[in-house]
Amino acid sequence: MSRALEHPTYNYKVVRQFAIMTVVWGIVGMALGVTIAAQLVWPELNLGLPWTSFGRLRPLHTNAVIFAFGGSALFATSYYVVQRTCQTRLISDKLAAFTFWGWQAVILAAVVTLPLGYTEVKEYAELEWPIDILLAVVWISYAIVFLGTIKQRRTSHIYVANWFFAAFILTVAVLHIVNSAAIPVSAMYSISLYSGTIDAMTQWWYGHNAVGFFLTAGFLGMMYYFVPKQAERPVYSYRLSIVHFWALIMVYMWAGPHHLHYTALPNWAQSLGMVMSIILLAPSWGGMINGMMTLSGAWHKLRTDPTLRFLVVALSFYGMSTFEGPMMAVKTVNALSHYTDWTIGHVHAGALGWVAMITIGSMYHLIPRLYGRTEMYSVSLIAVHFWLATIGTVLYIAAMWVNGILQGLMWRAVNPDGTLMYTFVESVEASGPGYIVRMIGGLCWVAGMLVMAFNVFMTVRRQESLRRPLPQSAGA
Repeated sequence: MSRALEHPTYNYKVVRQFAIMTVVWGIVGMALGVTIAAQLVWPELNLGLPWTSFGRLRPLHTNAVIFAFGGSALFATSYYVVQRTCQTRLISDKLAAFTFWGWQAVILAAVVTLPLGYTEVKEYAELEWPIDILLAVVWISYAIVFLGTIKQRRTSHIYVANWFFAAFILTVAVLHIVNSAAIPVSAMYSISLYSGTIDAMTQWWYGHNAVGFFLTAGFLGMMYYFVPKQAERPVYSYRLSIVHFWALIMVYMWAGPHHLHYTALPNWAQSLGMVMSIILLAPSWGGMINGMMTLSGAWHKLRTDPTLRFLVVALSFYGMSTFEGPMMAVKTVNALSHYTDWTIGHVHAGALGWVAMITIGSMYHLIPRLYGRTEMYSVSLIAVHFWLATIGTVLYIAAMWVNGILQGLMWRAVNPDGTLMYTFVESVEASGPGYIVRMIGGLCWVAGMLVMAFNVFMTVRRQESLRRPLPQSAGA
């Protein structure tokens, strides 16, 4: 990239790299999601091959969307925000570059190994031990760059977005290293250091806090910077944002056992997870309300600013998801919802409605500024993307809610003699229409990401053309 785009103070090169890869991996991850959604409608689409089966593509989809798409967005925005709010350059350009190439190497390793069946069989932590080590090295480097930049800041205070980013970075490092501890058996096979119920508890301590810190705290860092910037309004309550931060990080760590209701986990641990999940509603909604109230005096901008619409609708889905999660953690509700598509709907209300929308809104604010522009190539295309994303999310989660309740009721229905009223196959057959609607919702998302890719490409291309020297005349 030409030096003409380099900021005299900040390192925007690594931010641009991560921002572009956010769009690329978003298309890849969501296309994989549509592929496996289609396999549940037409099983023949697995082509009879082990590498393209649902069981191998599904973890590739989750890793691509969470860590490739979401992770690249978090790197991009955190590196941008920490420089802008601390008024200083990243502490090391070389180490920042290493985090970019190292992170892409981890993702490409996942793309190769997961379809081949190399997996530790842990949700959100499937990668085998050599890749886990590389991931840990990259992540620790990320922590050094981010926290080192804060240390050398030229401002007296640390803006609240950086508190959330720092908490997410440090906590994910601990979660990953502890949960991935394993005994290597061969080059691509290992055995977990833990066993039985302890392994399950460690996994869901990791798994739910991956949601809590990677998919919540990190993206709240985005929210606290890009919502005020796009709305051109100060954060509604800076005091509330600090209360939100401390309450969230102290409560979230205890909620993981709600994934293990009605299992071998001790009953007291299940109940603790349930109670903490319910308490978690308060700080979650405190943050959502703080973000929404930031638009006080600026609601009229939603009529003409689709980027702001992305950010506000993301907050709405954040509020909805953080109400639904505690509700599903209640044991009596969980008895109906667990192992059904309701859980899938809940996950995607957060993943698509909150994570993806806040990411896309942040990228639409960020990318033109990285390339010396004030806005994207086409605001109309942002509006098209917004409606595709919103409609796709509603179709997806509504289909999974209906399927989930249908499945839960069918599985629990019994005849007077105590035998099951329905076979499992009958519940799968009844779920068919919902799977079709879910696939259509996914197609809307992929179409929206392709629209975004075109808009980003044209924004970058316009900047490149503006930087080209004009041709000189023959007499010049």
